[in-house]
Amino acid sequence: MRISKPVTTFLAGVYILAGLLAWGQGPSEPARGSLEVAVLYNPLLTNVVSANRFTMQGGTVQVQEQFYRGWGAVADVSLLHTSSSGNGGAGLDLVTSTFGPRYSWGPSHGRFLFYGQGTMGEANGVNSVFPGLPAAGATANSIAFQAGGGISIALRPHLLLRALDAEWLRTQLPNSSTNVQNSLRIGAGIAFRSR
Repeated sequence: MRISKPVTTFLAGVYILAGLLAWGQGPSEPARGSLEVAVLYNPLLTNVVSANRFTMQGGTVQVQEQFYRGWGAVADVSLLHTSSSGNGGAGLDLVTSTFGPRYSWGPSHGRFLFYGQGTMGEANGVNSVFPGLPAAGATANSIAFQAGGGISIALRPHLLLRALDAEWLRTQLPNSSTNVQNSLRIGAGIAFRSR
């Protein structure tokens, strides 16, 4: 069985992340009640149908509230754009709004903070062509699921560098085939923490 380069790269990242976590002496998470706001640049690799891939450019704002021992809730809003969504040549603007749990952890007395999250919400596609009955439309809405995580590095007590944010995004916008899109969103940016 042959393993593709993206899968090999992903598995290498998982092993490195696991090693960093094992290296730490104990859990270190943001203080309870702390609010974190992150602004990220996020390119996205997606598809209209299974063999038709394209990239989108855009940004994300994430707001997280810490509740208990590393557990918190996060809201994630992304705005993405492409001028050509594959062979069809039609552009696409995509807005996703999701919400869900996040777990954060890191080595004690360390600058690194790791997190994993799963969110659910809505995807809105506009300024494109969405096939449907009785006719194609320029806008469409669907449910959106996201799962992923990332790494932040503390630069100052209230300023973090979001070194990596990687998310799998699943949407179900009309596409004249499966009506399912699986996307990979990878980005970086900065985050501000209240305490």
